Amino acid sequence: MAVLEQAIVNGLLQGGIYAIIAVGINLIYGVLKIINFAHGEFIALSMYLTFWLITLVGLNMALTATIVLLVMSLFGYLIMRILIEPILRDPELNQLLITFALSIILQNIFLILWGADFRSIRTESISYNIAGILIPYNKLIAFIGAIIATITLYIILIRSKLGIWIRAVAQDPITSETLGINARLIRTLVFVIGTISAGLAGILIAPIYYIYPTVGVPFGLIAWVIMVLGGLGSMTGALLASFIIGMFESLIATLYNVELARAFAFIIFIATLAIRPSGLLGDKARV
Repeated sequence: MAVLEQAIVNGLLQGGIYAIIAVGINLIYGVLKIINFAHGEFIALSMYLTFWLITLVGLNMALTATIVLLVMSLFGYLIMRILIEPILRDPELNQLLITFALSIILQNIFLILWGADFRSIRTESISYNIAGILIPYNKLIAFIGAIIATITLYIILIRSKLGIWIRAVAQDPITSETLGINARLIRTLVFVIGTISAGLAGILIAPIYYIYPTVGVPFGLIAWVIMVLGGLGSMTGALLASFIIGMFESLIATLYNVELARAFAFIIFIATLAIRPSGLLGDKARV
């Protein structure tokens, strides 16, 4: 029973981390209708920036997070203006190829600049023992940060005027423009917000995972799985799917083996495409 309880707690913590990883790519798709295959590399870039600012410059985490998020917002703006905006009206294949090429380019830039070495941020290995259940400090902080960020973004989308404009552009960009909404500006803001969420994800998980040139690949893939399972463009669905994937991965890794756990996530992905292509809370459009 203690093992099962530990697995459930680990699954909840992992689900929270997955939520902040997936929310950005899901938001971008919901408004721009484009899949950013380089989302994992955005996370990797944030992890590298966090690593260097802490280990080389010696900054504390608060100042590091501020600088990284500012850099990521500028990076997202430039990518949107230079690469994404010109292809928004292009065929879907062109859009996929552009973002996939960006992913490969960023991986090779990381490799050229910092080599293939595995790096990690040295932190004290602290765990809280609550009724026999161990809760790692770094994962707890990442979980809390991810949940706060996800809920904040959800409130902005539902309650604020900016959120109304974003949802209007997502549903009908032409009509929204006739009502005076600057759809171009909203799309840019959404891409920047999505990039910032990737940056935040990188900051939160940098103390947990090793950092290397292709570290973003598994994160990008799991974000894609969560987006499809939850429903393309559905923020609530992405949050629900994050905890489902995190929980099942933890249970299978604990009860069987770690390799099967990640494979099970992709089994869910394939089953979703076959049984319910619109996802748990998605619309009727097929993937």
